[in-house]
Amino acid sequence: MIGESILRGMNVSKYFGALKALEDIHFEVYRGEILGIIGPNGAGKTTLLSVINGTLPITHGRIFFKEREITGLRPFRVAELGISRTFQIVKPFPGMTTLENAAIGALFGKTPEKKMSRAMEKAREMIGRVALKGKENVLVEKLNVSERKRLELARALTQDPEILLLDEVMAGLTPREIEDIMAVIQEVNRRGTTIMVIEHVMKAIMGISKRIIVLHHGQKIAEGTPDQITENRQVIAAYLGERYSRRLEEMSHAGN
Repeated sequence: MIGESILRGMNVSKYFGALKALEDIHFEVYRGEILGIIGPNGAGKTTLLSVINGTLPITHGRIFFKEREITGLRPFRVAELGISRTFQIVKPFPGMTTLENAAIGALFGKTPEKKMSRAMEKAREMIGRVALKGKENVLVEKLNVSERKRLELARALTQDPEILLLDEVMAGLTPREIEDIMAVIQEVNRRGTTIMVIEHVMKAIMGISKRIIVLHHGQKIAEGTPDQITENRQVIAAYLGERYSRRLEEMSHAGN
């Protein structure tokens, strides 16, 4: 059952000179769902998250969070409203422990902590939630890729987000690590956080998403359930090429 709309974009566009990274994208995110965003490299996926959270200025279009327009707000203002995000390239604060890194998020979230002791308490809770317990006092330079991805997620969660924007948190991980992160994301969602996630690992994105939006060359080419997306010829063509898509269709007709 689809919940109420919590985030929506109208004619969202982002140009870099003559390059149209996003062109007239319409999207809607419903409270409590996991919405997947997929597409080939350069499709505009990360750009979409960046214009939502204010990391990049929008060229034109409008974005609304719970019916309040957030178009063009600075990232810290968007975070204060209840939208936090992770980044594709993880960059923890060097020379600091896992706990200290996670606590930083608590200082800039929906309900910013005024005391560092309380920020640390919240960070400790989120570190446990993303299965990093025991790593609190480890310097971030000594964390492996999977642990740094989890730290990025923990820091975002300390902001008490209503919506969590995830940018390829499974990239570069082993199959077992991917399964672990999938479980963490699903648990975060079960606790009430709405999630919008970009991912290239098809098994993962199809396994956790209720709906999926497909971008290609900055345009939305499909939207639907995972089953609908896997059968969409335009999506197959975007990933595998038009010739392969036509061949699949011909084989299907021949089989019938």
